[in-house]
Formats: sequence, structure tokens, C-alpha cells
Amino acid sequence: MANRTGKYARTTGETDVRVVVDLDGNGASTIDTGNGMLDHMLSQLSRHGLIDLDVKVSGDSAKTGWHHTVEDTAIGVARAFLAAIGDGRGIRRMGHAIVPLDEALSRVALDISGRGYAVIDLGVTGVDIAGLPGDLVRHFLEAFAIESRISLHATVLAGVNPHHKIEATFKALARALRDAVEIDPRAAQQVPSTKGTISAG
Repeated sequence: MANRTGKYARTTGETDVRVVVDLDGNGASTIDTGNGMLDHMLSQLSRHGLIDLDVKVSGDSAKTGWHHTVEDTAIGVARAFLAAIGDGRGIRRMGHAIVPLDEALSRVALDISGRGYAVIDLGVTGVDIAGLPGDLVRHFLEAFAIESRISLHATVLAGVNPHHKIEATFKALARALRDAVEIDPRAAQQVPSTKGTISAG
């Protein structure tokens, strides 16, 4: 099997982002974005997706808040993920998961299609979740979907506690991604599309 790793690095006047993704890992992660809750969510993505993830981000959050850091982290993780997927040969392509966390229940369905699209309904807009604005969680998922060219639907079906809602969502995303990137032994040499490509365009 080809080495399915991807890297991303970018420095701007707002952030410095370094990301390494290994789709065939064991769920090991080293995450440092400066925001503890975002770090926690990315650790869930790594552990439950069995995706090794190394993320180092520094930004201008002390001056402008968390928007630039969250958005650029999402872009970095997405583009490293996209690089790791390559032409998508052999992957199952689609995945879904429904994950509970106490009273919260989240559903994620996705398609690694080459067409970035996001439908996100988490019920946490206007809520601060241990220093991470709830609407930035929605924005993270949107940016991740668009930049990784994944069609992503994420919905919180039930829940009260905002932490539980977003953690259930990231765990569901992890499990859905794990299924979608898995190599299908019945089609290991095939690109999973009737048009022969899942590249954008």
C-alpha cells in the first residue's frame, strides 16, 4: 500500500500552521493550537479515526480572538488530509456514524467526493464552550469539508450540554472518516467513482 500521509505548512500575518496526517496510523496525536477545547476535539478525531495527527498552530488570538486560529487549523488539517488521500484509489469513499455522549447524540455522514460541501447543525451557536465559541466549531467543520473536498453532513440529534454535543460530533466525524478512508479489499485498485476520478473539477 502507498504511504498515505499528507503535510501542510503555511505562515501568514495571522497564523503559523504545521500539520502532518497519517491515515494508516493508530490514533496517536500531538496537538497544540493554543485553544484547549480545539486541541481536545482534534485529539478525538485522531483517536477514534485511527488517524495519526500532528498539529502545531500559533496565531494572533490575543489580538483578534480565535477565528483566525480555528479557521486556519481547519484549512491545514483538511489540506493535509486531502494530500494523504491522493487519488483515492481503493478507499470506500463514503462513511457515516451515529455517536452518543451521555445525553447528546450526533450523526455524521460524509462522501470523499472531490466536491466540498457542508450542512452543519450543532445547536451551539452563541455558546462559549470552555473558551471555544460554538459558532467557530460550525465554521471549523465547514472549512474542513470545503478544503478537503468532502461532502459533510453533521447534525446533533439530541443533547443539552454543548461540550457533549461537539465531542459527540467529532467522534462521529472520526468514525465516519475511518470507514470512508479504509481500503476496500474488493476494489483496492479502483478509484471509487464511475467517472474515474474524485478530484475536484
